[in-house]
Amino acid sequence: MKIAVVCANGKAGQLIVKEALNRGLDVTAFVRGENLSVAKQAVVKDLFELTNADLKDFDVVVDAFGAWAPEALPQHSASLKHLCDVLSGTEVRLLVVGGAGSLYVDPAHSAQVMDGPDFPEMFKPLANAQGKALAELRQRSDVKWTFVSPACDFQADGERTGKYLLGGEELMLNARGESIISYADYAIAMVDEATCGNHIRQRISVVRA
Repeated sequence: MKIAVVCANGKAGQLIVKEALNRGLDVTAFVRGENLSVAKQAVVKDLFELTNADLKDFDVVVDAFGAWAPEALPQHSASLKHLCDVLSGTEVRLLVVGGAGSLYVDPAHSAQVMDGPDFPEMFKPLANAQGKALAELRQRSDVKWTFVSPACDFQADGERTGKYLLGGEELMLNARGESIISYADYAIAMVDEATCGNHIRQRISVVRA
């Protein structure tokens, strides 16, 4: 299996590359500058400059794009639209590193995590931007996408336990009442989905077991 990890220099991207390589998969890192991941195969090219020719030979493209500065938040939608346009009508699957703010907190799907009174104000712009990108992604029937939301407490330097619980559209807690997962365990879930492809045009979510 051939996997492309776009924005592979980020913390999530680097761990996804590492996890995939550890499983013997053929991985290419796409980066804007010096390759910081452990991938031996790397392409230096901006996400917005990628074309169908760059990605058509892969089985899976993992979109690990991230932006936090207020002026860059619209790029969540713009970057995802660009990748969808590039992959439109192909068999290449697109896996997206998503956010937790857009997870639903009720069976009727009338309220989201980011609507709650305890959701930090500083994270609301990011959650809204990622939620908007997901809403736009749901309209794409021409792309085999999967949006992977982490738990609310997404720990960049958290331990790799090797275990996680798989959920869907609604916020899921583990047996200890936690919504938490490390980037390393999230990477396991992402590579599992890459190899299995069980959730085409769906949003899934993961939490530490």
